[in-house]
Amino acid sequence: MLYLHLAPEQFICDKEKIFWTLAFFKDRRAAKWSENLFRQEADTGIFPIQSWTDFEQQFRSQFFPVNAEADAINTLEGSSYYQGNQTVDDYLDSFLILASDAGYIDPRTLVVKFRRGLKLNIQSQIATMPFGQPADTDPEAWYAAAWRIDQARLANEAFQSILRLTTVTPARSAPA
Repeated sequence: MLYLHLAPEQFICDKEKIFWTLAFFKDRRAAKWSENLFRQEADTGIFPIQSWTDFEQQFRSQFFPVNAEADAINTLEGSSYYQGNQTVDDYLDSFLILASDAGYIDPRTLVVKFRRGLKLNIQSQIATMPFGQPADTDPEAWYAAAWRIDQARLANEAFQSILRLTTVTPARSAPA
């Protein structure tokens, strides 16, 4: 989209914009939608989308949830939204998108929702910090603390794996 706005002179008509955009639809649902559009053109001889406005409207109807706010709230309020095997970085990215979509702005609510989804050992380490424990009304401090703990864990795991690789079992000497 950005390129379309930055270089509009590169496209003679809406159809060129549409085809150029569809060239990037190479994975999962987007690829299937694009393939279906070209299949319709092959069947009828007419590409099913004739204007950029029509393309935008159909794109929204295909890929944007009807009620993103309700979907985000349901996800965050449900019992299945957890960090799982994700890094804190990845969990935080998805959490911030969901919180924004849900319209959550209250700091205490953000901390509660973020904390609830964190791995138990990370949230416990933060909650029991003897010094510098973030306030329950400071989501940025919670995000930073979780990130630091996860980075320390990842560094320790890397160290441990290197240590295991470099530890050599002493060779037995041959009997004399």
